[in-house]
Amino acid sequence: MNGKANSQDEVLGFLADPATHGGPVKRVDTHAAAVFLAGERVLKVKRAVRFPFLDYSTLEKRQAACEAELAVNAPYAPEIYRRAVPITREADGRLKVGGSGAPVEWAVEMQRFDETRTLDHLAGAIDEGLAEALARAVAAAHAQARPVDAEPWVAALGSYIDEHAQTFRKHPDIFPAAEIDALARKSRAAYARAIPLLRERARRGQIRRIHGDLHLGNIVLIGTKPVLFDAIEFSKIIASGDVFYDLAFLLMDLLERGLPQPANIVLNRYLGETRRLDDLDALAMLPFFLSIRAAIRARVTAARLEQTPAAERAPIAAAARGYFAFALRAITPPAPQFVAVGGLSGTGKSGLARALAPDLEPMPGAVIVRSDVERKALFGVKETERLPPEGYAADINARVYASLADKARRILAAGHSVIVDAVFAKSAERASIAEIAGSGAIRLKGLFLTADLATRLARVGARRPDASDADVKVAQAQERFDLGPMDWRQIDASGTPAATFAKARAALSRLD
Repeated sequence: MNGKANSQDEVLGFLADPATHGGPVKRVDTHAAAVFLAGERVLKVKRAVRFPFLDYSTLEKRQAACEAELAVNAPYAPEIYRRAVPITREADGRLKVGGSGAPVEWAVEMQRFDETRTLDHLAGAIDEGLAEALARAVAAAHAQARPVDAEPWVAALGSYIDEHAQTFRKHPDIFPAAEIDALARKSRAAYARAIPLLRERARRGQIRRIHGDLHLGNIVLIGTKPVLFDAIEFSKIIASGDVFYDLAFLLMDLLERGLPQPANIVLNRYLGETRRLDDLDALAMLPFFLSIRAAIRARVTAARLEQTPAAERAPIAAAARGYFAFALRAITPPAPQFVAVGGLSGTGKSGLARALAPDLEPMPGAVIVRSDVERKALFGVKETERLPPEGYAADINARVYASLADKARRILAAGHSVIVDAVFAKSAERASIAEIAGSGAIRLKGLFLTADLATRLARVGARRPDASDADVKVAQAQERFDLGPMDWRQIDASGTPAATFAKARAALSRLD
């Protein structure tokens, strides 16, 4: 390409012209792309730029990048990504999208979606149902992601720490030197601890070709379905990582926006979807992953200051500082807490566990281990699929409680908080779960919910589809249980969920 054709200006002007599309067109520019939205079609052109992490400097490289973006993203969002299309120069000298002439540029063609429906715009409206759907979408994406050679990414992960520190030191007015040193020191220690686990995760196939840029702005709600898009295609290393590292970006984005409850729901539902025991061990790396993800955002945000007029820098500096503060907070997690919530069916155990979990640090809150869910997993059925009576035989109950204990032990060993949700009607069951804490600094905080029979019957009768199979007959039969000596804090749960939550929080504070 020579002369005018050697510049992208002609092509970008052509694509910005409404006549090209037969109607209005909106142009959106980023550091690496120019995006044209016209009607139901989107055309995304790679800019002829070269950065340390990407190179779009030649037509051949931009064609390859468009084809790579399509290959990477179509599995996530087949309803969005259509094709890599050439911008051609026809025999009469005019430009055309997808013509028969020689290609002078390439674009990714996509189906347009409502840009106001990306989850960064809808963050305040992410309720329990949407948070669970989001977690399922991420788990499904990870399930189809292929394992990769882990060593290049593991090495790169360690290099990020010093790269971040060097960038932060360029902005002493935003990032204090002592805090930069503290973050780097703690991050190096966390990285060193993580390396053996990362290599074990690699052996198990959990370091994969991930999305790589999994924040709320790259997830769109199409109908009621969260759809992931704009995955990293320009760097094999940046697009590689532990699946928990990918998940950590989403969790960090939710938490940094002040949305701890959706973040906690996403974590718990993701674990429920994967059902991998080694994911519980991987919780040990979550503080480091959250911190690294926040540090990356702090670094990228601060870099924008160099191209921003002085009068407009204050909010960008504040955002960079906020991400940096998050990174510092995440890398120094508090000690985990160990909570058990017991009670007969209909007392509201599971609702209370979900309400308490986001408040139990480390971020993003406690993992909930629920007997009803473990029982369904034991039989390999869906959570809402009803089991026959033999699913509740004494030997099955023993296996369920053993599974609860094993998972709680793993979660605590990883330095994360756990809430165990089960009936715990027998003294032996309560004593057994308490033994996990042993003689260490972590001790069990046991809560036992109570409510009169009429209240419990009304609640189980009004349940939506749920992991619990308890019905009116089960609730009536439980009334005859001999609970034995009760050394857990009893909570009157006959009132509203909010009232029960308030009583439970007060009880937990007194048990500290």
